[in-house]
Amino acid sequence: MAVYKISSEKITASVNTLGAELVSLRGRSGAEYLWDANPAWWKRSSPVLFPFVGGLREGQYRYENRIYPMPQHGFSRDMEFSLVEESPNTLRLRLCSSCETLERYPFPFQLDISYQLEDASIIIGWDVVNTGEREMYFSIGAHPAFLCPPIDAPYLDGRSKRRTDYSIRLDAEGEISYRLLDDGLICPKKHYMPLEKGCFAITPDTFQRDALVVEGKQASRVSLASRDGTSFVTVSFDAPLFGLWSPPGDAPFVCIEPWYGRCDPQGFEGSLEEREYTNHLEPGNSFHAHYTVSLDQE
Repeated sequence: MAVYKISSEKITASVNTLGAELVSLRGRSGAEYLWDANPAWWKRSSPVLFPFVGGLREGQYRYENRIYPMPQHGFSRDMEFSLVEESPNTLRLRLCSSCETLERYPFPFQLDISYQLEDASIIIGWDVVNTGEREMYFSIGAHPAFLCPPIDAPYLDGRSKRRTDYSIRLDAEGEISYRLLDDGLICPKKHYMPLEKGCFAITPDTFQRDALVVEGKQASRVSLASRDGTSFVTVSFDAPLFGLWSPPGDAPFVCIEPWYGRCDPQGFEGSLEEREYTNHLEPGNSFHAHYTVSLDQE
């Protein structure tokens, strides 16, 4: 396990080879934007979710009449990646299938996670290659935990240090619909959150019932912002859905999670290839997606 650092004039990022996880994101001001994985609230900072996003019914899935156990969010976040590219502002790390992964997930694969700095932003890329001889089914997603507010941000001097004095801003108007989780599985009922100028305030109850799952490409830019709508961090993506999560209580961070995949719905009894939002990849083909984190005040 090793931690690599890349820097530009406006941003510095640190990435752990364990899980290819982004573990620190600092701006030119010296402000830290990423949760430090303190287990008092949550033991991770920004894990990569692969080959599943979310939980499976009874912690398992069925493929070709065989049952495979699988933990929530898959296994890549707990595996060691290899460094394959490094420059002053770019990193690329790789995980390849092995005897260990094939016991739990019967598809040979190559997964590359890349980090590239541009101005005051970091672009996180995912490249999945099907190195096997049959169609591959997978999900992939992000789970970055952004400090709310950032630590040592001079532009927030004198402002509240409590998450509940800030807002979430989306590039949407009117309202968004979302669904909730129950024991890690998605509930059928839709809930609606009204937006005022694209924002909703974070309250003590916002995450009382776990994550908010927003489907249907209702937004492609999500920010953490002061109550006046001035954002300090923005996540931009083209994913079909995303999650918003923070532990119940007054945790000092909020997760903004672009997803290409989702947990099972309640009562799901289908096989792997029948799961909603599952990605299909033919032998020899590749999948690419990315999302961007911008430090808006740096």
